[in-house]
Order: sequence, then structure tokens, then C-alpha cells
Amino acid sequence: MTGVEIAAGYVFAWLVRKARRVAGRADAEVDRGLDAGMDRLHDLISSRLGQDPVLERALDRAQEEAAAGGEEPTERTRRRLTDALQDAAEDDSSFADALERAVKELQSAAARAGVVSASGDGQAIGGNVDIRAEGGSAAALRMGNVSLGNPSAPGPEKG
Repeated sequence: MTGVEIAAGYVFAWLVRKARRVAGRADAEVDRGLDAGMDRLHDLISSRLGQDPVLERALDRAQEEAAAGGEEPTERTRRRLTDALQDAAEDDSSFADALERAVKELQSAAARAGVVSASGDGQAIGGNVDIRAEGGSAAALRMGNVSLGNPSAPGPEKG
């Protein structure tokens, strides 16, 4: 996942937290460092809005989804926000550097707070994971259909 995709995820998380505060549902004890980092990231992106109407519309849509109670943006909104941030970062190296620093600071604050985050079809794990396969078996955190050995050919049964 690129820094821009991570930034988009954090921006949506910030919008969700803001919507919960307005609705009075935020936790009483929220890690201040994480909040401050999310505020800085949002301020950085918001400062860019006047120069980029595409980014402004993507952020507005994300805000609408967060206010409606969404825990994650829709795939389309996530993609629009990520693309708009990527375009802005490509056009302005100062913005790209500031965005990268903000994401790294946020990741560090999130790690200290024990917060993990994933978006889309990702999985977030806040600790060690040990997955093993023994004796010709298969193991994974998430696994689709798996065939081991020599599966029989599809078709009508013979015999």
C-alpha cells in the first residue's frame, strides 16, 4: 500500500471520528498523539483544496459517507480520494514530502497507541502472527480454494 493510499485511509478515519464526536459517540479517552497527527494530515490536505477541485470533491464525498455512518469509504470514493491525492503529490513535490512525513508520523502514533488500520480488502493485525503448515498442508491468514496433491480431473466420474 502506498503512502497516498494510507493517507486516504487516515483521512476517512479522521472524518469518521469527527462525525462520531459530533454525534456524541466518541470514546472519552482518545490518544492525543493520534488525534493530533490525524488533524495535521487533514489540515495538510485541506490546505490543498483551493488548488484542486477534484481533491475537494473527493474529500467532500468521503465526508458525506463518514457522516452517514460508514466505517470505510466506498471503493469508488477511496479510489477517487487516492487518485486525487496521488495527482496532487505528483504535481507538487513539497506537498508530496509533507504528505509522506504526515503519514509516517501518523503510523508511528498509531503504533504507540496500539491502533491498526486496513482498508478495502486488507487485514489489520496489531501484533505478531504465526501461521504454519506441516505435513503437506497449507496455511494462511486468509485463503481461498486450495488443492493439494494431484486433484482428479473435472468431469463425469469414471467407473
